[in-house]
Order: sequence, then C-alpha cells, then structure tokens
Amino acid sequence: MKITLTDAGKRFNRDWIFRHLHYEFIAGRSYAITGANGSGKSTLLQAIAGAIGISEGKIAYAGDGRTIEPDKVYQYLSIAAPYLDVIEEMTAGEFLKFHASFKPFFPSWTVKEILAEVGLQTAADKQIRFYSSGMRQRVRLAQAVFSNTPLVLLDEPCTNLDMDGISLYRRLIAGHCKDRLVIVSSNDRQEYEFCEEIINIMEYKPTNGQK
Repeated sequence: MKITLTDAGKRFNRDWIFRHLHYEFIAGRSYAITGANGSGKSTLLQAIAGAIGISEGKIAYAGDGRTIEPDKVYQYLSIAAPYLDVIEEMTAGEFLKFHASFKPFFPSWTVKEILAEVGLQTAADKQIRFYSSGMRQRVRLAQAVFSNTPLVLLDEPCTNLDMDGISLYRRLIAGHCKDRLVIVSSNDRQEYEFCEEIINIMEYKPTNGQK
C-alpha cells in the first residue's frame, strides 16, 4: 500500500494545524508523527485515515497496483487509539468476534489465540466494563494488530500500559507488522523507537505570519 500527501493542509477556523505537507508512505516501512502535546499529531493521523477531510491539497491511496478511493480506504486500515470506544457490555471474546465480522483477522489466528497473545486469556469471558484501562488498551491493540489490513495506525498506543504492556506492544509490532505500512502518532520515544522515518509536525506549521 502507498499513501501520498501532496501539499496537504488542515485548518480549524483560522488556525492551520499543518500546511504544505508533501510525503509518501510506503508499505513495509514504519513512520512516526511526532510533536508537542496539542500540536496536531492525531489530526494528521485521522486525516491519513480518511476520518477527517483536509482543507487543501490531496491525499491519494494505492494498493495492489490500483487506486483506492478515499471513501473506501477504511477497508484497508486498522487503528488503535485510547479515545476509541470498546463495547463495555461485551466480553473481550465477544468484542473481537464482533469486530472480525466486519474486519476479519489474519486467517491463521483464532480469537482465543489472539487473547492469549495479548495476555487476556484469563479475562476472556469477563465484560470489558470490569477491565482496567491497561487491559482495555490491550483489547484495542489486539483488534488493530491482528486485523488483516495492510495499514496499521497507532495513536499513542502505549497509553495506560505498564512495563509488561509496553513489552507486549513491542512484541506485537515486531511479530505481526513487518510487511505492513505502520504509522505511529506519539511524542513518547518508546512508542515509536522502531520507526524508520520521523515526521515532526512542527515543521509543517506556518510561522511568523506565513500563509
């Protein structure tokens, strides 16, 4: 998969979050979007995901030698972010089965195996509303990493994880994301230290009255 941003910019009211961004994201590589808190990292990630529109420029998607229409790109991506809801009334097993009904997992993995891989096997039949914040984040990582998609988007993926959870995150990336396009939004190096390219969003903000 390939994503190409051409002179891309996003504005809220009169404030530009980023502008004049030219970049190409290529399958098999990993990228980090960095910057201070509130700088617009998540906004850029959501624009790449097609969840929000950009104010100027263009984002183009391609895969398997053909163009992917922007309104279809959601079929090719999975995302983990602390602000994404999980269905609290479901157990983890039920939630992952529900997720797989519209975004299948890797065919060689069962829901039971996925839960074991993320350390939730003993809590598989417990409703998510009884999970700790760290356990919920493990569920989010599970549904993102094991979805059979070429693009994986990770927004502050280690939020609420303890040291064991951070080690798990690193193992998941190393073991299941090698040939995929991975984009991480974070200002925490331990979340993106594996990334091969760094995009500092602060470099794409107009300064000194620039338009």
